[in-house]
Amino acid sequence: MRRAVTLLFALFLLAGLLTAASAQTIHVGSKNFTESVILGDIASQLIRDAGFQVDHRKGFGTRFLWNGLEQGDIDLYPEYTGTLTHEILSQQKIQTDDELRAALRERGLRMTKPLGFNNTYALAMRERRASELGVKTISDLRAHPDLAFGFSNEFMDRADGWPALKQRYNLPQTNVNGLEHDLAYRGLEGGSIDLADVYATDAEIEYYHLHVLEDDLGHFPEYKAVFLYREELRQSAPAVVERLDRLAGAISDDAMRSMNAQAKIEQIPDGQVASEFIRREFNLDTQTAQRTLWERFVYNTMRHLYLVGVSMAGAILIAIPLGVAAAKSRGFGQAILGVVSVIQTIPSLAIFVFMIPLLGIGAKPAIAALFFYSLLPIVRNTYAGLCGIPVSIRESAEAMGLPAFARLRLIELPLAFRSILAGVKTSVVINIGTATLGALIGAGGYGQPILTGIRLDNMGLIMEGAVPAAIMALAAQGLFELIERWLIPHALRS
Repeated sequence: MRRAVTLLFALFLLAGLLTAASAQTIHVGSKNFTESVILGDIASQLIRDAGFQVDHRKGFGTRFLWNGLEQGDIDLYPEYTGTLTHEILSQQKIQTDDELRAALRERGLRMTKPLGFNNTYALAMRERRASELGVKTISDLRAHPDLAFGFSNEFMDRADGWPALKQRYNLPQTNVNGLEHDLAYRGLEGGSIDLADVYATDAEIEYYHLHVLEDDLGHFPEYKAVFLYREELRQSAPAVVERLDRLAGAISDDAMRSMNAQAKIEQIPDGQVASEFIRREFNLDTQTAQRTLWERFVYNTMRHLYLVGVSMAGAILIAIPLGVAAAKSRGFGQAILGVVSVIQTIPSLAIFVFMIPLLGIGAKPAIAALFFYSLLPIVRNTYAGLCGIPVSIRESAEAMGLPAFARLRLIELPLAFRSILAGVKTSVVINIGTATLGALIGAGGYGQPILTGIRLDNMGLIMEGAVPAAIMALAAQGLFELIERWLIPHALRS
């Protein structure tokens, strides 16, 4: 009997372990350009085919992904050897792939073998413009100091980007601005800029008839595509590593350029492009779930409401007491108002970034950033509402013998309620708009289709996020108008 019970227990334990393993979620990251998203989708579908749940987080900057990988917020993401050696680990002066692998192992990270293509940086101009000026190489740019350059924001600050390029070639241009990489092609087509940085496998090079300048001094290194992953995956999920290793040498320059063209030019969904590659290369039929417009709307709405609702609930609970404290203690009050005012002057995107080292990537840092950004209107309006109560009313309340807390609860807060509610209303409207930035750090919401639309040059996707965000802000405005009419007596409203 004991043996039977022991065997039964062992079977239940084994079933539990197998269930847990099958339910393990692998977090995949990708950068904010199409090629990286496609590579992330290829990895995600291969890993899902191996029996794992996959959470693919799209649209991050390089440093966000690197920090997320080190902190364990994501398990793997596609990267380039040139970015690793010349940007992320530039202080270590790495020369070979073996040195790079050793440096990664010191951080608990691993790198796959190269996927097969080299997506190095390059500089490009419209063919007609380059022909008119006789520009064939990067060195030729020295003869044209008045040219307008438009570089991706990341390229403007990279160790192998514009500063080093300018110094290496002794370039004299000063009309140099940063912009979103995908918008640079529009700038080239429209003539607002003369030259932009491109990736060697970009489909837009051929589509927009661009001339890629020869890197005659050999400034740009090789950017061999690889996957970075956390070393612990080799023990906890070896099948994931095995699937990543299968991609070694599987993607040529032409194949990657073709996939980029399918997604960017032909507007085929990234997941479908990845699925067709896997079917063609590995003879596997992987599943790619494409949400309908309505499903995307519902999902993004719920995500956006979550970000706004949680951050606003915390802001209201903290800001109103801070406003009361500011009104009751003039000296302390100025310090409170000063602090929340300074927070408001920090660019909203910077606040999102500041939260990442503390809370990682995703919804948590976005909620924290939105919380801080929502404090000032509520604190200031609470303070103004309480300070604006006539002295005669205060004196009457004191003459009635009411304790301080009773005066605050029964008289002062009700009289200041309209001002407080106006502060909350203002804060909510600002919060709804600012929450779209949360997509930059993986929080989702209406910012996700906006970022995807910018990446794919798809105005429909941009409107898919922008219009609902505007409607939500208007709806919040109307809701607070109704709340004001319902809760505030007509005499106080007039």
